[in-house]
Order: sequence, then structure tokens, then C-alpha cells
Amino acid sequence: MSVLANWIIIVVGGVFILAAIIVMIMYIQDVTQTQHAIRRNYPVIGRMRYSFERLGEYFRQYFFAHDREEQPFNRATRSWVYRTAKGLGGMLGFGSTQDFSQPGGMIFVNSAFAKLEEEKIPMPSMVIGPRCDKPFEAPMVFNISGMSYGAISAPALRSLLRGAAKSSVWLNTGEGGLAPLHTEVEADIIYQIGTAKYGVRDLEGNLSPQRLTEVASVVKAFEIKLSQGAKPGRGGVLPAIKVTPEIAAIRGITPGQISSSPNRHRDIGNCDELLETLHRIRSITGRPVGFKAVYGSERFLNQLCDTIQRRGLDYAPDFMTVDGGEGGTGAAPQVLADHVGLSITESLPMVVDALSAYGLRDHIRIIASGKLTTSANVAWALCMGADFVVSARGFMFALGCIQSLQCHRDTCPTGITTHNTRLQKGLVVADKAERVANYAKWVNHEVNVIAHSCGLSNAREFRREHVRIVQKPGMSMSLADLYPEVTPQIQRQTPFKRPA
Repeated sequence: MSVLANWIIIVVGGVFILAAIIVMIMYIQDVTQTQHAIRRNYPVIGRMRYSFERLGEYFRQYFFAHDREEQPFNRATRSWVYRTAKGLGGMLGFGSTQDFSQPGGMIFVNSAFAKLEEEKIPMPSMVIGPRCDKPFEAPMVFNISGMSYGAISAPALRSLLRGAAKSSVWLNTGEGGLAPLHTEVEADIIYQIGTAKYGVRDLEGNLSPQRLTEVASVVKAFEIKLSQGAKPGRGGVLPAIKVTPEIAAIRGITPGQISSSPNRHRDIGNCDELLETLHRIRSITGRPVGFKAVYGSERFLNQLCDTIQRRGLDYAPDFMTVDGGEGGTGAAPQVLADHVGLSITESLPMVVDALSAYGLRDHIRIIASGKLTTSANVAWALCMGADFVVSARGFMFALGCIQSLQCHRDTCPTGITTHNTRLQKGLVVADKAERVANYAKWVNHEVNVIAHSCGLSNAREFRREHVRIVQKPGMSMSLADLYPEVTPQIQRQTPFKRPA
């Protein structure tokens, strides 16, 4: 064999050895680092995702969709959450990719004289249930929506709880009950009572006063879930593969079998029964009690408000969570997710105006939910009349969700919605808790930044005149003109109907 051939063999062998060493170093780096779940779960090849993401910034004009296309959340929204969760802020270069001519776009009305730093006033907390024995004083407007333990993993729940405690936001349990994990840190928790009443039911499936009292010693408030955005008229669903012995014990069901809640509460079939249940839970626990619902028209709202007027404020809910039809969940029938329930942009003003028309707005707090993940979304909801905003998928992005759409399969590649321990190891609680806290703090901060640009001292001063909605290219209308202020009528004789 010639000398040249020997040298070629030596060089190729050396390159192969060097490549193997580099791959081994990359492998060790990936499995030992704690910041990126994809790299921990898929060493070396997982790096390709981040490379393609960076390359996309330069080549998307040739090969990729516009960064504000794609559903259910576009690339621009996800990237914004990722950056804020990592503490990198919401800065960009060369201008916005927002299309200002798209109908429905939000344009906040800046003031010619924005607030100086010394003129800004910290956003005050707000009390939920001031008539209760144990009212809940909530310090932040943006909080964590319901995600059940079982639908999300143990590391994900631990990260959310620790992040919530660090950022002073509340966390909703979802309908899966109170897990031992919920008590590992001292965080503000709202307990959701789903149609199966997991965690607060007796052997017959009815509300248990004893269990309610026990849970009330841990949580700040109770929320009855009538319906949720992704599946109005369908109870909660947890696939059999995710019903582990631990989850089954918490819910009081059989391991390995699908957890399918009734499509409504068996003991709540009308507004009177709803208010009676609210009043009963409040009387037993002393805690604020409200409900979560998706709306299809004003009919239910008129019936509810008429019933409150007839029975008195002692029976009124302390809060109402308005969920939009665009809401998400771990598992839902596509036909319900696609075609049932009004969007939050239509249902939120409907609820606010109905309560105002009946003279109940000052007595009932309103929580907005449904694809509200950015500070601009939150500011819009406050302008519309919401007191608080909650998000689930926004906080999943903060945990590292890459929108792989596998929540119902127990195969989540980032470890957020799976009980597969191999995949869960990618989600390191200490790091993800910090990201949850960063995201919560940043959104609550930026809402005030928008308020200051509008000449307001803080976000609690937002009103409808502070935002305009694009109607068509080159034309926008004030939210105050689109939804004029409703005059309260304490004893309303005719049903509320918003003007066309």
C-alpha cells in the first residue's frame, strides 16, 4: 500500500476519532445541563431544533411561514414567552412583525404625556370575596389557570408552584384534586371543583362537607367548573395511560382506566341550584367561591342575574371566570374545540356589560381566560373590564413547551404533560420554576408599562377608551365606542341585550 494511502487512512481515522470525541462531549454536556428539556431528553440530535430555530430567523423569508401564522399559537408569541421566561426581556430589532391592518388588532392609546418614573404608583392588590369570613387578597392581575395533576407531570406542577410562590401569583388546581405536591411550598391556590368533584366528594359522589373543610385549610378560594373553553358540554378527560396509581388515589378512581367526568354537575341543573351550591360551599369553608364557564349567548347571564336579584347578594358568586372558546386542554373532542363556545373577545364584554346592567359589577370579580398569554392580551382584558387574567398554555411555554400537540398521548418531549420518567428528567424543577416566575413577573410588569404609556399610574386604571380595535386597513375604533358603557338598573325588568 502506498504512503499516500496510509496517510489517507490515518487522517480519516483521526477525523472519525475526533468526531466521536466531539459527539461524546456534546452528549455529556446535554445530559448534564438543566436548562433545555429537549437536549436532556434527546442528547446531541436535540441541538438541531435550536439550530433550525436560529437559522429560521434568517431564512424564513424563503422557506418558512410568517412568524405570526401557525396555530394555536404562532412563532412570535411563543418566542416572546420563551424570551421573557429566560429573563431576556421583550426587546426586538428592526421593527414589529405585527400586521397593523389586520381586523381585530389592538392599538393602545398612548398619551402625549406619559407618566414619569416618580409618578408611577404600584398596582394595588384586589380582594376577592370581601363578604366572606376569609377573603382572598390577590396581589397580581396575571395568574396561572387550571391544570390538573395528571394532565401535567409532577416536575411541571412543582415548577409551577415554586414559580407561583416566587412571583406572588395564584395557581388553580384544575379539576384533578389537591395533590400532596400542592402543599410542598406555600403558594396561593384556587381549588377547582369539576363535575366529578374529585377530592371533595363522598363515597356517593356528592360534595363532602368534611373534605371541603380540610381543603379549605390549604386553599384561598374555590371555583366550580361548569365548562371550559376547549370542550363546552364535555367533562374532563384523562387518558387511561395517564391514570397512574398515584393519580387514581388522589381522584378516587381505578388506575389504568380513562378518567371521564360527567358533562355537567348532577346537582346543578339551573341557576338556583348553582347559587345554592356556591352559598353552601362558602358557608362551610368561609372562602370565596365562584364559577368558570364558557358562554354562548346572553340567555344564561340574564337568568343568572335575575336569580341573584331574587335571592340576594348572599347567594351571588364572589367571582366569575370567563373562558373563551379558544381555550385549550390536554384532551378534547375536536368538534367541540373548533365549533362550540364564544371567543373571549366576544364573551368577556358580554359578561361585563350584563353584570353592569343588573347593578352587580361591583360585587363580582371577573377573571378572563382563553389564549391570553402576552402583556398586550392582559391589558386588553383589563380595558374591557376584567379584574384578573389567567393563562395555562402561556405558563406551559414558560416551562419549555414546544407545541408538539402531544398532550393527550403521554409522549410530551419536554416532560410537561407526560408521566414517562425518562421524558420527565428533561424538566429540571429549579430552572423551570425560575422561568415560571420570570414570565409571571414580566407580564405583570409590562401591563403596567403599557398603562404608563397611556398616561395611567398603573394597570388598574385601564378603561375601554385606552385601546382601539382595528376594523379594516387604515381604520380603528375605540373599544368605548364598540362597547358603550352600560347604565346599571338595579332591578332590571327586561333581559340584557348588547346593542348590535
